[in-house]
Amino acid sequence: MKFLDFAKVYIRSGAGGAGCISFRREKFIEYGGPDGGDGGAGGCVAVEVVDGLNTLIDFRYQQHFFAQNGQHGMGSQCTGRDGIDKVLLVPVGTEILDEDQETVIADMTEVGQRVVIAKGGNGGWGNLHFKSATNQAPRRANPGQEAVERTIWLRLKLIADVGLLGMPNAGKSTFLAATSNARPKVADYPFTTLVPNLGVVGIDNVEFVVADIPGLIAGASEGRGLGDLFLAHVERCAVLLHLVDGASGDPVEDYKTIIHELEAYGGDLADKPRVTVLNKIDALDDEERAFIKEELEAVTGTPVMLMSGVSREGVPDVLRALRAEIDDNRLRHRVAEEAELDQEDAPWQP
Repeated sequence: MKFLDFAKVYIRSGAGGAGCISFRREKFIEYGGPDGGDGGAGGCVAVEVVDGLNTLIDFRYQQHFFAQNGQHGMGSQCTGRDGIDKVLLVPVGTEILDEDQETVIADMTEVGQRVVIAKGGNGGWGNLHFKSATNQAPRRANPGQEAVERTIWLRLKLIADVGLLGMPNAGKSTFLAATSNARPKVADYPFTTLVPNLGVVGIDNVEFVVADIPGLIAGASEGRGLGDLFLAHVERCAVLLHLVDGASGDPVEDYKTIIHELEAYGGDLADKPRVTVLNKIDALDDEERAFIKEELEAVTGTPVMLMSGVSREGVPDVLRALRAEIDDNRLRHRVAEEAELDQEDAPWQP
């Protein structure tokens, strides 16, 4: 299955059915009068999150979605049938954007979540509604409400606990393949990873999800390489795992390049908790490991861990550090939610 994380969609809700102008004319019926029924309501266009999807590829082959119009009212006080809704099925983590690609209409983060983005038109009243003592034979009915037509964008942001960052060939896919059942493509040339990959990693009977995205290079924020197109997939992560290639010519400069691109991307991505790891230490001797680690710690101001995804040296320690950061993040969110609830329940004060 191909990966698609951005799609343009044209939608239109159903128009409401028109009301009916009708009169009873049965033979031998003493009292006739208006009996026009109302029109049916038009169908709505909704977006619903379902399980089992991880891409927006379905919207590459179909971009137009129209709900059914409501049926017109009929005589004998018959109301028209309502139009059938049109439901767009999307994966968890999909954002619905307006046509300007900036205004967020809804953020779909839970399975079963459903949002109506184009409401169907109401049906018009038949002439039965306009009957009165002074107007016993009204020849008036309302037309149905018009449909809502709009263009929206769907943007998928994968939901993961850990996001992998690093230069091309930093060993991100190797780490994911070594710690999970995911099988991303691994090769000895840059930009082996072209689309994001997800893997479930376990340590000490605890599992969490890791997202691997294509590598970043200098100028990615300006569109170089694959650009920053896939950084959105690590925006929701609790912690970032920054892998620095120990076998590259200048690991410190590689670290600075990634940090610069995160800051240029904007948002709070650069402020997320990060675990910095010097990778590929199997290619370094003890003296080189100590020297590069000391240089990196001087730049980062935080401890730098050592790891080799190939030999699995240091991998369990890195996984435990990631698990600790994830637990801390969940605890911070829980405290913030409880504080909001306490503030809502507090009595009003002038």
